[in-house]
Amino acid sequence: MSRAFVFPGQGSQAVGMGTDLAAAFGTARDVFQEVDEALKQNLSKLMREGPESELVLTENAQPALMAVSMAVVRILEKDGGRPLASLASHVAGHSLGEYSALAAAGSLKLADAARLLKLRGQSMQKAVPVGVGAMAALLGIELEPAQEACKEAAQGEVVAVANDNGGGQVVVSGHKDAVERAIEAAKAKGCKRGMLLPVSAPFHCSLMQPAADAMQEALERVSLGTPVVPLIANVLASEITEPGAIKQRLVEQVTALVRWRESVQYMKTNGVDALIECGSGKVLSGLVKRIDKEMTGTALNTPADIEAFLKTA
Repeated sequence: MSRAFVFPGQGSQAVGMGTDLAAAFGTARDVFQEVDEALKQNLSKLMREGPESELVLTENAQPALMAVSMAVVRILEKDGGRPLASLASHVAGHSLGEYSALAAAGSLKLADAARLLKLRGQSMQKAVPVGVGAMAALLGIELEPAQEACKEAAQGEVVAVANDNGGGQVVVSGHKDAVERAIEAAKAKGCKRGMLLPVSAPFHCSLMQPAADAMQEALERVSLGTPVVPLIANVLASEITEPGAIKQRLVEQVTALVRWRESVQYMKTNGVDALIECGSGKVLSGLVKRIDKEMTGTALNTPADIEAFLKTA
């Protein structure tokens, strides 16, 4: 069996995230403390106790999700005695999860990942005034008809496919009015349901260019190593290991389509038959079967999950 470790994106955060890991493992507590120190913020308390209104803010949710993902990986490595390269042939992450994947694969230091994600969240929030942009999930439609719907709906504004999640789930992003027009245009192309998402900014579209510029500047100041296993990059849907190229893909990712369906298909064609989702929630492990029925998905987010996985790994 060949496995890939995958890491969740925004939306998988929840008050209480990582609490049971911290209670069971000193390794998890160490990760959370290191992130708190890097950010000069008591993020672990916010993760544990909320309020949810603060945790869901992009600048908090992004480093929080990375912290829980890294706690899982460090527990497997330190407490389970299983280095990542012995458990997985590839890593991949959905949007911000790409930073978690790089930290897990030893390319990015944990403190650097936390600081970059804090900045990424702040920059994405600042790029577009609240209320100007929106995102919507289109269900029951594939990538190409969704892209056609966006073209028809633009009318001089920005609207584009942000995430191709697979299984007939596509997310669009851009100016609020254009996104609402895209929902209607998609329905005419067979979309079963379109709904606005509770997000504070229109991620992964050209409106995020100021955030991409901020990340380019920040990444130039950070040292990246070669990951111990290849990263499947969001914008390429193929593997990459060269640090300079990884940095460039991280910049492009802010404004570009997250090609998740194609990334999973790429892993399948390269021998991966199981995706192990490390961190909060079960979104990515749930999507696997909808993309390829022969693949399996497992979520590791509790001590029991980790214990069960180590027995079979």
